[in-house]
Amino acid sequence: MKSFFYKAIMQVLFLLVFCGGIVVQASEKVVILTTTTDLADITRRITGELAEVSSLCDGREDPHTLTVRPSFIVKAREAQVWIRIGMELEVGWEPPILRDSRNRRIQVGAPGHIDVSEKIIAVDVPQGEVTRDQGDVHAYGNPHYWLDPLNGRLAARYIASRLETLYPEHTAEFRSNLAFFLQALDERMFGEALVKRMGGAKLWKQLLDDTLERELKQTGLAELGGGWYALMRPYSGRPVATYHRSWNYLLQRFQLRIVGELEPKPGIPPSPRHLHQLSEIFKEQGVQVILQEPFYSSKAAELLAARLPGSKILLCPNSTGGGEGACSYLDMLDQVINRLAKAFSATDSNHE
Repeated sequence: MKSFFYKAIMQVLFLLVFCGGIVVQASEKVVILTTTTDLADITRRITGELAEVSSLCDGREDPHTLTVRPSFIVKAREAQVWIRIGMELEVGWEPPILRDSRNRRIQVGAPGHIDVSEKIIAVDVPQGEVTRDQGDVHAYGNPHYWLDPLNGRLAARYIASRLETLYPEHTAEFRSNLAFFLQALDERMFGEALVKRMGGAKLWKQLLDDTLERELKQTGLAELGGGWYALMRPYSGRPVATYHRSWNYLLQRFQLRIVGELEPKPGIPPSPRHLHQLSEIFKEQGVQVILQEPFYSSKAAELLAARLPGSKILLCPNSTGGGEGACSYLDMLDQVINRLAKAFSATDSNHE
C-alpha cells in the first residue's frame, strides 16, 4: 500500500514539474535584435509582449558608421532573430558582429536572419558599375527606404510573415497586431475618415496608380481626405535641398522636388566651391527649405541659408529616437512631415 501511494505521489510531482517546465518555456519571450530603431519599433508593434526587441543603433547616429562594441556581439550571441535594413546600410559593421557572435541562427541565409529590403520599393538604384570615386553609393539602391510610409507598411508585413514562419504558434497574435499597426499607419497617411470609408490598401493602390485624386473627386470624397496626404498635397512640386540622400524616399512619396544635396557625393563633405555652385542653383530653382539630419554639421546649411533670403533649415530626426518627439516610427514621420508643411506655409506667408 505504501509503495502504491509513493508511486502515485511521484507521478503527480513529475507531472507538475513537467507541465511547469512547459509553461516556463512557453512564456519565454523571443529575443529579437534589429539593426535600427525603426525596425525595432515596427517589430514591437507586431510581436507585442511575445518578444524582447532591441536595436543596435539608437536613432541619434549615422547608421552607416556605427562603431562596433563588445556589447553588440553579446546581444547578437543571445538573439534568436536578427532583422536588418539591408541594401548595404550595415555593411561597415554588421559582418564582424555576426561573425564574432558565432550564432548560427542569425547568420546571413539562416531562417533567423531577416533582410527587410527584400520586400520594399527601392529608388536610386545605380545603373552600370559602381566605383568608389562615386562616393558612398549603394549598389542595390538607396537604403533609407523606411522614410517612405509605404515601405514602412511593406516592411511590417514582411517581418510579420517571417515571424509567422519561425513561430507559427503565435500567428494569430502577429496578424492581429499587424492589422492594428497598418490601420494606424494608414490613418496617419490618409486620415481616419477616408480609411474607414475606402480602406487603407485600396487608397495605397490608387495612390501608386496615380488615380487617387481623380477617384476622390468623382466620388465626392475629397473632403474626407486627411493625414499626411492632405497636409502635403498643396505643396506638391515644391523644391527642397538636402544634406545627404537620406530623404529621397520621403520627398518623392509626397511629390516634392529634390534640387540637390549639400554633399557633392554621398559621404563626402561639401567644399566652399560646391556650396557656391549650389547657392546659384538654389536661387534659380527657388529653394527655401534645406532638410538635414541632426548628426551632420549644420555649418554648410547655415552658409547656404545666409545666401537664400527667407530660407529655413530643418534639422529633423530620420530615425525613431533620433530627437524630441520621435519616440516611435509613426511619430518620427509625423514630426518631419509636419515641420516640412509648416516651413512651406511660412515661406508662402513671407511672399504675400
